[in-house]
Amino acid sequence: MRRAELGRPRLHLRRTDSTNERARALAHAGAHHGTLVTADEQTAGRGRQGRRWVAPPRSSLLMSLLLRPSPPAERLPGLLPLLAAVAVCDVVGEDARVKWPNDVVYERDGALVKLAGILIEGRPQDGWMVLGVGLNVALELAQLPPELACTAATLGRGPDAIEPLLAELLDALERRLAGPPQQTLSDWRSRDALLGRQLAWNGGSGSAEGVDDEGRLLVRQASGELAALDSGEVHLV
Repeated sequence: MRRAELGRPRLHLRRTDSTNERARALAHAGAHHGTLVTADEQTAGRGRQGRRWVAPPRSSLLMSLLLRPSPPAERLPGLLPLLAAVAVCDVVGEDARVKWPNDVVYERDGALVKLAGILIEGRPQDGWMVLGVGLNVALELAQLPPELACTAATLGRGPDAIEPLLAELLDALERRLAGPPQQTLSDWRSRDALLGRQLAWNGGSGSAEGVDDEGRLLVRQASGELAALDSGEVHLV
């Protein structure tokens, strides 16, 4: 990965449909590695599995970063979600954990509540990816619909904390992208929120046993067979 400073050039929008959509358009137009799109508000923010990302204006860090590996990094697309989640944890503190592959969560009364979401999109075969992050910084949970408030977490800071946190996150991403993959995997494993928990997914169930070196989730099934999941959704049971 080139060591050009991440976050330059930067496009900041008061309101947009999706920072990932804006970053993807810039990628197609030939924007450079490190180009950053941020916003105070998204009207059509989204996460994995097509979910919406709901956040009132100036309540969250909303960013999308264009990455162009040089030379092309064959393993980066698979490890990027894990790397990005660890970088967010670097910034938000020791209590943060990661729910595979890349939801940053806190534990509340035995349940996992979501502090940050990460969405990776793009065309690795064409040499680019967009890394989108939504981090609840100044969100008041009472502002969310009840069905979302019970599953969300926030740093509980003021809107003025968003910009300094953005700078810290860009620095953390720069370090992680330049560092050895094994260190990021080790740090991810130390924050694994699913380790030892019972999980189910479309096709099976079992006990989570961490991730392999490709970032795949390992689950021990009742038969004793070890499944390696590289995509999809898992649920706690």
